[in-house]
Amino acid sequence: MRVSAEDFHYVQGLIQHLAAIALEPGKEYLVETRLTPLVEKEGMSTIQELVNVLRSSTCPQELKDKVVDAMTTNETSFFRDIHPFDTLRTDIMPDIIKRQADIKTLHIWCAACSTGQEPYTISMVLHEHFPEIVKDWNVQILATDISNRVLSQAESGRFGQLEVNRGLPAIYLIKYFSKDKDGAWVVKDEVRRLIKFEKVNLIKPWGYLPTFDVIFIRNVLIYFDVDTKRGILNNICRQLHPDGYLFMGTSESVLHISNVLKPNHVGHSTVFRKILAGAEFT
Repeated sequence: MRVSAEDFHYVQGLIQHLAAIALEPGKEYLVETRLTPLVEKEGMSTIQELVNVLRSSTCPQELKDKVVDAMTTNETSFFRDIHPFDTLRTDIMPDIIKRQADIKTLHIWCAACSTGQEPYTISMVLHEHFPEIVKDWNVQILATDISNRVLSQAESGRFGQLEVNRGLPAIYLIKYFSKDKDGAWVVKDEVRRLIKFEKVNLIKPWGYLPTFDVIFIRNVLIYFDVDTKRGILNNICRQLHPDGYLFMGTSESVLHISNVLKPNHVGHSTVFRKILAGAEFT
């Protein structure tokens, strides 16, 4: 299905308003590719018909959410880029265990968790290498995303063969998954119980969130403009423990955005840490 220049401009503005996703000129093909299945599913015949409904004052919020969902990139895999999880295991967790031995709490946030491979990876790492922490500490992994669809899949803990083939070592598959009658691989309860899934739009008020020892917000900020990145990182920084660790994507940086987060080489990873506790962005 083709999208007209006028309809593309409308979708561009809608996505910017609802999710702060910067849809650049020349991305008409992306709108056509991603909205065509939604048009067909909603029983419509053209993208123009969908846009006309979106423009109406009676358009349900659910349909707008479906458009945002369709236009959101949800690329992920188990142990993606591997080094953050190695660094978590070899450097960060030993530091947290030593520092928080008295309070015995561990809070981790996976922002924009997509279909859940990242939080499940973290939970498996903790079970595999720090079983005493899983047993004796208050461990909470918050996994959030803007998309109801991917959150539903993530919370189900069900993955197809192709999904588990992407990055998941066979030993983890055998130990932490079981196969259901439909042939899907299902995450075992012991791994799932550490994780809480919630819908969070990073550009909207988050409500109450605890302070986190580790935050993963990887390969997300690349979709936002500089002002939106600054606002999100400002809020992220408030939720990060003064001695906490922030993981971003390998191509993402805080240069010219943050004056209180500093890149540090830890293990084989670059992580970001606060320069001054309680400092704010400018």
